[in-house]
Amino acid sequence: MTGFGAGRGEQGGEAVAVEVRAVNGKFCEVRARLPRELSALEPALGKVVKARITRGAVDVTIRHESASLTGSVPAINLPLATAYAKALREMQVALGLGGELKLGDLVALQGVVGLTDRPPDAAAAEKAVMSALDQALSALEQMREREGESLARDLLGRLAAIETSLEAIRDLSPRSVEAYRDRLTARIAELSRGTTADPVRLAQEVAFFADRVDISEELTRLASHLSQMRTLIDAGGPAGRKLEFLVQELNREVNTIGSKSQNATISARVVELKAELERIREQIANVE
Repeated sequence: MTGFGAGRGEQGGEAVAVEVRAVNGKFCEVRARLPRELSALEPALGKVVKARITRGAVDVTIRHESASLTGSVPAINLPLATAYAKALREMQVALGLGGELKLGDLVALQGVVGLTDRPPDAAAAEKAVMSALDQALSALEQMREREGESLARDLLGRLAAIETSLEAIRDLSPRSVEAYRDRLTARIAELSRGTTADPVRLAQEVAFFADRVDISEELTRLASHLSQMRTLIDAGGPAGRKLEFLVQELNREVNTIGSKSQNATISARVVELKAELERIREQIANVE
């Protein structure tokens, strides 16, 4: 499922902003973007995210902010100042100039004094990051929960449609045997020029056909799989992989019914069921 969350944390002068984005994915893949000074936190971030999200491609972006003016400190470029001093003294000698080289003269020169980022407090930065990450993940989960509720309604509606088709197939199944008996009786009468067919032999052939096209076991297993899917959807929580497995089993049973079918209406129902299962499979790819 998709989602977005953001958070901000401050601790001991360290401030960070965290954004988390998630899109559909078969497994949980965490991609972290951190400033260089916080790169050591990447393994811990991945562990925290995977503890709360089981499926999806998750992008975590962290910005390191300064909580106060203490975020930067002055830095002296001593080699550059030394080079400046040497060059100025050489210029004095070459031009015959007097005067004394003072500190203020060097400080005013470009590049001698600058500002650099203060090294972060690792412990404080980690606490700030984890606090902001927790906020971002909570917001992400809320968005995914809303999407999950919508997906659940859609899936339950599709399961109901499948159950309706299976009930129709259950009603049509005995008619295949009756139709076969009628066709066989008529064919025997045609070939035997009016001679009455042996009722025992006819019953044996019909029984053999009935056993070959019997789909009661497949229908029973389909009902069981559908019940398990409803239970998983109603229970909430991560269920994507289990639902994927059950859809595979549903598809296998429907294929078996199609291969056994000797009824055009049942065959048409099987085509409809396979199309509906494909739509369910696509939706389940979005489920946590």
